[in-house]
Parts: sequence; structure tokens; C-alpha cells
Amino acid sequence: MKYLTIVPAYNEEETIEEVVRRSIVHSDVCVVNDASKDKTPQILESLQKEFPERLHIIHHQKNTHIPGGIQDGMKYALQKDYEYAVTIDSGLSHDPDKLPEFFNHPHCDLLIGKREEVENVPAYRKFVSFMASKVMNYCMSDGILDLLGPKITDCTSGYRRYSKRAFSAIAKAKLESVSFDFHMEALYLTYKNGGSVKELGIRYRFSNSSFNSRVLKQAMRYAAKLLGRKFVK
Repeated sequence: MKYLTIVPAYNEEETIEEVVRRSIVHSDVCVVNDASKDKTPQILESLQKEFPERLHIIHHQKNTHIPGGIQDGMKYALQKDYEYAVTIDSGLSHDPDKLPEFFNHPHCDLLIGKREEVENVPAYRKFVSFMASKVMNYCMSDGILDLLGPKITDCTSGYRRYSKRAFSAIAKAKLESVSFDFHMEALYLTYKNGGSVKELGIRYRFSNSSFNSRVLKQAMRYAAKLLGRKFVK
């Protein structure tokens, strides 16, 4: 089995080395440096000299946010014929030591890291994730009267394993998402294309650096777009 861990990174000089070192013992790693302005690029170049065969770096000249970063990582996974790709946070919100459980889990097209143990997560963030999951399940359901859908409990977690079938479709797609709503779009694309979706319990450590009102509005806009499509069918 060929496994790849995809790490989108923007200004993560404090954590990126630890994420790479702890991930690379379990799989090959592709870091997408999304036009970082701090020392992230220099740290990555140093690491690549240490791990020339297992670490691949993609440098963006312009910030493309989560969708562009992960999609480019998936394009690399497709090009190099990996069988599974895991996406992980570059700020240590996700535990790299959990990677073996993702890679060894029975086959499915999308394995979502369900956040069961959480640290420092404010109530509003929990509420947003809860509501997003409710909306996503309804949007993926078979009919207007089916309120429960596939009953996926965490639709916005970014710690995920994608099969080749799933990441190939996402790599080739014209994405509509612009930020954290990528996780919603990737789930929707996978499920609506007949992909199987499972969940795996994880511990999650909240970082407030990237989540703000703008990100929340983007997620709400994408959810509203999906709801609109459901009712015009």
C-alpha cells in the first residue's frame, strides 16, 4: 500500500517541523506551503534535505487557502499513484501519532476523524460544527422528507483519509469552496458520487488562529448553496 499524508501549511513556523517529523515515520509526506510569509519555507527546505525520498514540497506563490492546498496535494497523490491520502492540520490540532489507525482502517472512500475528545474548543465552535453536520446530512439525504441522511456526526473535521477513487475525483473537480468549507464540499462530492463514508474517533486540540467570522460566513454560504440545490431538484 502506498500512503501519503498531505499537510497544507500557511505561516506555521512554530509547528511544521514537528508535524513533518511525526508524520514521516508513518508515510510519505507532501507539504503544500501556501505562500507563507514566515520561516515555514526555510524550515521545509531544510527538512527536505534530510528526507529527500519521503518529503515532497509544493510552494505556492499566492495563497490559495485550504481548497487549493489540499487539491494540489491530491493532484500529486494521483500523479504518484498513491492508494490513500490523509489530510492533517499543520498546527498540531490533529495528532500525527494517530496516522497508523487511519492507514490500517478497513477500506472506505472517506474516513473522517470524528472529534470525540476535544481540548479548548469554545461553545460557539461546537455549535457551528453541530449545525453544519445537521445541514450536510440533510443535503446528502435521498429526499426532502429524509431529515437524517447518512447520519455522519462530524462533517467538518479536516483529519481524513481519502481513497484513490475519492481524491482522484476531488483533484479533477472545479471546486466551489474557498476555505474551511472545503471539508463540506469534499464530503458532499464523495458521498454523492457513491463513495462510502466512515468515521474514526480522534482527539482534537482547538487553535483559534484560523477560525473567524469570515470563515463561518463562508461555511454558511456553502451550506445554503447545497440546500438550494436540494429544493430545486
